[in-house]
Amino acid sequence: MSRTTKTELPKHSLLHRYVQKGDFLDCYKCATALPVDDAAQRAMAFPSWAKGLLRLRNILVAPLGLAHEFPKGEKIGPFPIDRRGDHEIILGFDDSHLNFRISILTTGREAYCATWVQCNNRLGRLYLTVIMPFHVLIVRNAVRQIWRPDIKSQ
Repeated sequence: MSRTTKTELPKHSLLHRYVQKGDFLDCYKCATALPVDDAAQRAMAFPSWAKGLLRLRNILVAPLGLAHEFPKGEKIGPFPIDRRGDHEIILGFDDSHLNFRISILTTGREAYCATWVQCNNRLGRLYLTVIMPFHVLIVRNAVRQIWRPDIKSQ
């Protein structure tokens, strides 16, 4: 298998409870035997260029009234944990312009990283359109970090 492959979200994912017609959903997978906590830690350990993009995003959206700081609580990387299963962790939160969740799911042989977004208004749809090229770069990098055999989980 190549390092990352775009795929369908597994049927047993907890993320399916959020998905409605018209929502955005993408999913990538890679080969790994890592447990879900280790996979999530690797995926959310963004490189400096991705952290820089998030800082820029926070500066740009502040005047629009969009969340520029993520809710408090237990987090993995910058995102709060929304729910947890034996082999899946869901990160994310709801905001005025959109609701989003990130799923990290492991099977013992593969890890899946999926993103769900529900736009609540025109601003949410515009925001999703603008960030989409960066989203793809960041998610593919996150999945490659799960796959990489030469790094240790923190």
